[in-house]
Amino acid sequence: MPAPHRAERVSDELRRRLTELILTELKDPRVSFLSTITRIQMSPDLRYARVFVSVMGDPSEQKNTIEALRHAAGYLRREMGVDLRLRHTPELQFVLDHSIEEGDRVLRVIREVEDREQREQQELERQEQHEP
Repeated sequence: MPAPHRAERVSDELRRRLTELILTELKDPRVSFLSTITRIQMSPDLRYARVFVSVMGDPSEQKNTIEALRHAAGYLRREMGVDLRLRHTPELQFVLDHSIEEGDRVLRVIREVEDREQREQQELERQEQHEP
């Protein structure tokens, strides 16, 4: 079994190369330009790579992007095999990642709470100024 740090290095290199391939070589119009590979999870034997992709857009755009990437998985794997010096080029499994959306939602909620607290504080200060 490869060392854990090797899996991390392979994952980083796969992410770099996949991003490059998707941006420059993949011509499928279903792939959103607002898609990002957020992380890659390697199997212990480095034969499988679960590729987490975040797609900013509506659910149909997200679905279409993941379908297009799954459809292109063989092509992407073959192209990566040319560049990467691995005994076995990992099989790619594309998974929709909602972490960026969730993070954005949490930030919006935090901003709303902060704005509400600021308005309440301003209202209290105005009330204190008008009291005799």
